[in-house]
Amino acid sequence: MSYDTVLIANRGAIATRIIRTLRKMGLRSVAVYSEADEDSLHVALADEAVCIGPARASESYLNVAAILEAARSTRAGAIHPGYGFLAENAEFAEACAAAGIVFIGPDPDNIRTFGLKHSARALAAAHDVPLAPGTDLLTDEAEAVAAAERIGFPVMLKATAGGGGIGMRVCETAEDVREGFATVARLGQGNFGDSGVFLERFIRRARHIEVQIFGDGAGRVVALGERDCSLQRRNQKVVEEAPAPLLPDTIRAELYAAAIRLGEAARYRSAGTVEFLYDAERKEFFFLEMNTRLQVEHGVTEEVFGIDLVEWMVRGGQGDFALLDSAPTAPSGHSVQVRLYAEDPGQDYRPTSGTLTSVRFPDDIRTETWVMAGSTVSSWYDPMLAKLIVHAETRELAVAAMQAALDQSRVDGIESNLRWLREVVRAPAFVTGEVSTRALESVVYLPQSIQVVSGGTATTVQDWPGRQKLWAVGVPPSGPMDDQSFRLGNRLLGNPEGTSGLELTLTGPTLLFNAPARICLMGADFGATLDGVPVERGVPVDVAAGQTLSLGRATGGGLRGYILFAGGLDIAPYLGST
Repeated sequence: MSYDTVLIANRGAIATRIIRTLRKMGLRSVAVYSEADEDSLHVALADEAVCIGPARASESYLNVAAILEAARSTRAGAIHPGYGFLAENAEFAEACAAAGIVFIGPDPDNIRTFGLKHSARALAAAHDVPLAPGTDLLTDEAEAVAAAERIGFPVMLKATAGGGGIGMRVCETAEDVREGFATVARLGQGNFGDSGVFLERFIRRARHIEVQIFGDGAGRVVALGERDCSLQRRNQKVVEEAPAPLLPDTIRAELYAAAIRLGEAARYRSAGTVEFLYDAERKEFFFLEMNTRLQVEHGVTEEVFGIDLVEWMVRGGQGDFALLDSAPTAPSGHSVQVRLYAEDPGQDYRPTSGTLTSVRFPDDIRTETWVMAGSTVSSWYDPMLAKLIVHAETRELAVAAMQAALDQSRVDGIESNLRWLREVVRAPAFVTGEVSTRALESVVYLPQSIQVVSGGTATTVQDWPGRQKLWAVGVPPSGPMDDQSFRLGNRLLGNPEGTSGLELTLTGPTLLFNAPARICLMGADFGATLDGVPVERGVPVDVAAGQTLSLGRATGGGLRGYILFAGGLDIAPYLGST
């Protein structure tokens, strides 16, 4: 099972993460990519890269034949699936074996056993792993209602093949169960090809705690600590940390023991994560599911245990499990991770896409990303841009380090959840460690932004004096055409006269203010109105959150006008200008 070249059957942050570990181990890496990911960082970092199809995942990252052909053509002896896509696909693991290629991960039987929640629950029950009161697969809604009334409300209907929060519904009454049964079954069938449904007791103030395990496939399994993944939005993890805060040592020990029992029973091989739901009020935990892959949040475990799980997996693929003999038993310090997404919290977290004009993260933290300035974020894939990870001696210091890291980071060009994350890591529930899966519901986000309803003919950001002295290398000068009006408007607002503002040409934009602002209009008359009321030029005006500024066609002997803002615009400089 020896090999010197590994193909990464994935994209994004996990692909760049694996490539860096392979380089450290002296192994060659092969990246596969879709046409939409041609300029992705993992393509540039790999020793070799192969395009495997169009942007659609079913024609590229889920195209088993194309991936195996890429492995054959590059003489890759192994494939690491990362997470998502084919990572938990037993048929893909078998296809790798049939092609004489090592699948770096658990064996197909492991994947099948834990891929369906009802079979995973059965194995857990047989080995004394606590289960929340629940059912096996249900045949119809009448059986579901009877079971719910026996267990007691509230309950949660779950698709047996679900994941990522898909195919889950909380039911408070029998009528909720009747209404939700068909919907959950349909979601399971549509998203995962399995309409099986079961239910279990719903814990209102639950914590999501998971145990990292690693096995050699012959019955030896070690637990590598636990992670708290309770801070979630719509069942999607946002912040993860290790070790879990405010967790009694007796509970921690019981969690480890339960996870190891389950892994030993399955003769588990490679990295896996046993997820539990913890009821902090009753001090009880229940088995949730087993993930037969590397988790997105594996980095916090690596930080506190001083290990590289990707290296462990690669060595395990070669049959080398010697690292288990010296596996660490206690964490050192505390680690926190946040997930940076291309989504707009001000628009109900709608995914965003476009070209990134600036990407900057602190040098003193661990960052796993696939983007850089100039990267194009498409709408084809998961919107995660990066994972930011900090490690410190104590949880208090780690929380402070993450707050500082997010303050120093920036992503420009499209909207992201960066500013919302800054609020999350300052929320009392997180700072105190009193986390739960519903804690983020209390985080109030007030975007300090302006929504462009329509852009006008040519509305640009300018500053003064603008970009200068680069004409000799092909970069034309920039700056406001009517710099006198621009500078006067800034001075009227109390800004330095070069502060960034908007220059309008011929016809102006329509802007919806998401936050209060103080503005000044200068230059040509564009017939500006604020919620239909005319706005005078040359006079500072207060705008309330929710108001709309509309500008029409320039009149009165000029084509350019300006909107200046008290405090300016938060835009990253590029070649000396914003």
